[in-house]
Amino acid sequence: MSGSVLGNIFTVSTWGESHGKALGVVVDGCPAGLELSEEDIQKMLDRRKPGQSKFTTTRKEGDEVQILSGVFEGKTTGTPISMAVWNKDQRSKDYGQIAYSYRPGHADYTFDQKYGFRDYRGGGRSSGRETIGRVAAGAVAEKILKELGIEIYAYARSIGPVNIDYSRFSRDEICNNKVYMPDAEAAARAEEFLQGKIKEKDSVGGVVECVIKNMPVGVGNPVFDKLNANLAKAVMSIGAVKGFEIGDGFAAAQNTGSINNDEFGIDENGKIMKKTNHAGGILGGMSDGSDIVFRAAFKPTPSISREQHTVTRDGEEIDMVIHGRHDPIIVPRAVVVVESMAALTIVDLLFSGMSARMDSVKKVYER
Repeated sequence: MSGSVLGNIFTVSTWGESHGKALGVVVDGCPAGLELSEEDIQKMLDRRKPGQSKFTTTRKEGDEVQILSGVFEGKTTGTPISMAVWNKDQRSKDYGQIAYSYRPGHADYTFDQKYGFRDYRGGGRSSGRETIGRVAAGAVAEKILKELGIEIYAYARSIGPVNIDYSRFSRDEICNNKVYMPDAEAAARAEEFLQGKIKEKDSVGGVVECVIKNMPVGVGNPVFDKLNANLAKAVMSIGAVKGFEIGDGFAAAQNTGSINNDEFGIDENGKIMKKTNHAGGILGGMSDGSDIVFRAAFKPTPSISREQHTVTRDGEEIDMVIHGRHDPIIVPRAVVVVESMAALTIVDLLFSGMSARMDSVKKVYER
């Protein structure tokens, strides 16, 4: 299977299956000398692990990471960093019924048609558990960005019909509620809404918003490797994402140029700045120095406890109820995944951009 590698210079390759022995990632292209420990990775993984609340799957996994290579005496060596998380609470028997039938909303049918074979235990490579490798790699990327003063944070902007109110926005609130919303009042309403859907044996979707601060100007490229294009690809590669927009996004289609254009000015420090940020921090495929703001729309969890109609591999029409342990909503655990994919994209383009100008190359090699 191809397609498990992301990036050109700072690359990540995820591996493993939901019900296999382990999952993990190999990160290549990380510079030597970055302080890195398993604790750094674990902090990020703890934000996506199951069993955190009644709104996540009850699968009991500590998701404890082991760094297998690429780190010595607390610092990266410049060689590939391999990390693994061992599965401990598989219940593959829960998936026996879907060995020859296709779950609505899942990749069962398409996977079977492409390869003629699939790992039906929890979805194999198509499982949301594959994102363990992405988050572990994202932790490395965020450590690099922190060294450069670049900050990334994400949160749930909406859950079902419940939207946050930006007048009540608080970054401190994001980790204080079970749905990772920066608005306590909206979070309470979202939790109440989710409780009702759980009783109805149904699931819910939502939107994750991500902000990237302190970006230098000029990261990205003007043609195929646009920063916004690479961010879109990275975020859309998350299994449950069905939509992506940056800045005003689809709302820009209803504006006029006089409204949508961000006029330039000079700030109090004499630097060029934009007076507004309809573009979401990217112009012509390159960062413009403003905050980068984008959103990802997540579909409802496809595994629900209601009876659904489907077909078997042999073409027999049947009714089925999906058993096992599943999230009634993906969004809370996906917040850190979106953040990770953004970090990986930014680091890769930062590294590739170092060769854009001759004076930058000289700075590296002049003694």
